[in-house]
Amino acid sequence: MSLHLGDKAPDFTAQTTEGELNFYSYLGDSWGVLFSHPADYTPVCTTELGRTALLKEEFRKRNVKVLAVSVDALDKHFGWRADINETQNCNVDFPIIADESREVAMLYDMIHPNASATATVRSLFIIGPDKAVKLMITYPASTGRNFNEVLRVIDSLQLTAKHSVATPADWQHGEDVIVVPAVSTEDAIKKFPKGVNIVKPYLRYTPVPDDNN
Repeated sequence: MSLHLGDKAPDFTAQTTEGELNFYSYLGDSWGVLFSHPADYTPVCTTELGRTALLKEEFRKRNVKVLAVSVDALDKHFGWRADINETQNCNVDFPIIADESREVAMLYDMIHPNASATATVRSLFIIGPDKAVKLMITYPASTGRNFNEVLRVIDSLQLTAKHSVATPADWQHGEDVIVVPAVSTEDAIKKFPKGVNIVKPYLRYTPVPDDNN
């Protein structure tokens, strides 16, 4: 199965380190991050899950629930989780899916045969409260993810879901945003009372809107 942006994220029920879990029920009305790992007891994955655990408060502030998946068995997950907590000075309390059947991996196209016929690549999906896929990032097994970038994208997605704006290259939370082309300059001036900086007719910046704009 090949997923695309805007597609409905496939639902599933799986065994995890936090018990049996239904994906949609777990997410509820929250945003979600689902990310895969090639295998347990691997060094890069260990740092990634540790980093995710250390960012717990940042995800909570953004109303995001995280969920990891590996094709290894549940008993291995428990042992590996202890190692992660020890080596990364953290407490991994989010679910890690035991996907021995590769059901979740196949639903989300996480196995790329030319990279590995058995191990999942480092895929990451951001899922909106509407259960639609908002972002897909895939890294090779050798490269750890940048979780600051994941948080940056979540900030952008949540902002642009509420307002008629887009975020420019390298945008960080709090910086000026771009008025989308669908909004005329005349309407933009009314819609964004903090001001509109017209660089070109198609390139117009405005400060981050308030929630009522």
